[in-house]
Amino acid sequence: MSIKVLYEDNHIIAVVKPAGVLTQGDRTGDENLMDMVKDYLREKYKKPGNVFLGLVHRLDKPVAGIVLFGKTSKGASRLSEQFRNHTIQKTYHAIVVGKPKEEKGSIKEQVNKISFFAEGFTNKTDEELLAEIKKATKTRTAELSYEVIKSNDKYSLLKILPKTGRFHQIRIQMQQMGCPILGDTKYGLHTHAPMRESEWKDDKSIALAATAITFKTATDDRVINLEIPLPEGWKKYI
Repeated sequence: MSIKVLYEDNHIIAVVKPAGVLTQGDRTGDENLMDMVKDYLREKYKKPGNVFLGLVHRLDKPVAGIVLFGKTSKGASRLSEQFRNHTIQKTYHAIVVGKPKEEKGSIKEQVNKISFFAEGFTNKTDEELLAEIKKATKTRTAELSYEVIKSNDKYSLLKILPKTGRFHQIRIQMQQMGCPILGDTKYGLHTHAPMRESEWKDDKSIALAATAITFKTATDDRVINLEIPLPEGWKKYI
């Protein structure tokens, strides 16, 4: 599978992750975006052997959208710092079942969801895992804002701006609002009646996409704004 590169410099690369593809490899051995980007870099720069690629954030497997990687340790470090400081702005769009009561709104709640699950267990010692588990018991805030772009009452297109990056945050908070994301069987099928009659037929994806991101470069702090169009298949729902 070829990848779509949106931005690349000496330290950072931004690509589009297709829905249904893992961001990082796991025990299943399924195709993953990280290996695809490494293959791209290996071929482009004629690099034999291993290629460095720093993972700084993820998208869920059924979610499409923009993903950033560090091509160097400096690039990965600068991006990670921006994520920690919440200076990277990510924009999502989603089709949800039904229509929110308010055209615009914010959701802020205390959660014990664990960011360390999203980060995975790779290369962590027992002591590091114990430290992560202790951190995970702390109550954290999950916060996002949303705006209804258009609606036919059966489905609504939302623009979503997460202010925190908790595990499955958007999917969970949309479901708790009473408007689960179209196609999301994990957080929608058995908890919301209209989902049982969903017209969504793609079992590899859900109607959630990371459509825009703003970040600074690793060396000169230039602001980069990237954006992609909504998935073509969404048009028939909204």
